[in-house]
Amino acid sequence: MPPALITIGLLLCSNIFMTFAWYSHLKELNHKPWIIAALVSWGIALFEYLFQVPANRVGYTVMSVGQLKILQEVITLSVFVPFALFYLKEPLKLDYLWAGLCLLGAVFFMFRSKLGL
Repeated sequence: MPPALITIGLLLCSNIFMTFAWYSHLKELNHKPWIIAALVSWGIALFEYLFQVPANRVGYTVMSVGQLKILQEVITLSVFVPFALFYLKEPLKLDYLWAGLCLLGAVFFMFRSKLGL
């Protein structure tokens, strides 16, 4: 499997754990002291790092650090929007579209050398 696809898959898994670590306590643990939420989040974040570190190591063999970061941000928004809509029951806003379009611009500029532009 190409390193870029391995990186994307690992970052996708990492971001699912990251999103739950960062935001699920708002729904599930909002009645608990913040320290409990922080400890639970840290436990979930361990799994995030078990995917994120290898993703960046594999990705760095074929991408620059800037490209890895932009890829990470695109994946983050791709995971966060469905999470916010379906898990946290947040309303769908055009702001997600505008943010996504800005990220597509960032992707273009970070990867245009690989596209031959």
